Amino acid sequence: MTSQRQPLHEWTIDPDSAIALQKSLAPRIECQDRIREVEHIAGVDIGFEDSGETTRAVIVVMRWPSLDIVERVLHRTPTRMPYIPGLLSFRELPAALEAFEQLTITPDLLMVDGMGIAHPRRLGIAAHLGLWLDIPAIGVGKSRLCGRHDEVPEARGRWVPLVHRNETIGAVLRTRERVKPLYISIGHRLSLESSIDWVMQCLTRYKLPEPTRQADRLASRRTAETRRFEGDGTTGQNVLPL
Repeated sequence: MTSQRQPLHEWTIDPDSAIALQKSLAPRIECQDRIREVEHIAGVDIGFEDSGETTRAVIVVMRWPSLDIVERVLHRTPTRMPYIPGLLSFRELPAALEAFEQLTITPDLLMVDGMGIAHPRRLGIAAHLGLWLDIPAIGVGKSRLCGRHDEVPEARGRWVPLVHRNETIGAVLRTRERVKPLYISIGHRLSLESSIDWVMQCLTRYKLPEPTRQADRLASRRTAETRRFEGDGTTGQNVLPL
């Protein structure tokens, strides 16, 4: 998936510069539906190895609506920025973008393990990635970064607004009964209602929607499957066989 778009910005490891970039980019996020017919959905997740020295980006592309996996990419690269709360996309996104360059299929929708606009400066990794690629995107978070919310009803599919500074920034969605909810937020080019609907449509019997669940399996831990694709050590990219 070779991108013809110009980069949004140069990468920086200076926190003040990164915060200034977030503030300038956040108003460009589109929070209304602008999405073409969906044929492929990509799940995106990031993990780390070597005590955080190596970033591991995983993209799993699924055919819609069957949710059959049609392509997987795992890409390792040296970590460029230390962990700084609120600046996670500057630590993780370079590896994700390099992984996207390995794809042969361009997805129509992204589901990203992380936050969209449910972020103190409204630019979490899902929003940052969606804006960079200009692809509709959804943030699927396992924990809250900011905001407050009421108790979520126990029934599957029920949700309550996530509110920060008197603004609804996401939804706290119960995807399975008696299981902790997920934090769903707009990434780019989708409304919150559409984001919730897409997550619900991609659920199987698990808590996570299938695109991010499959990406999480490869990104969050070193399984026997990932060890088979070590490449040349701490760096490299691999298209995983299906």
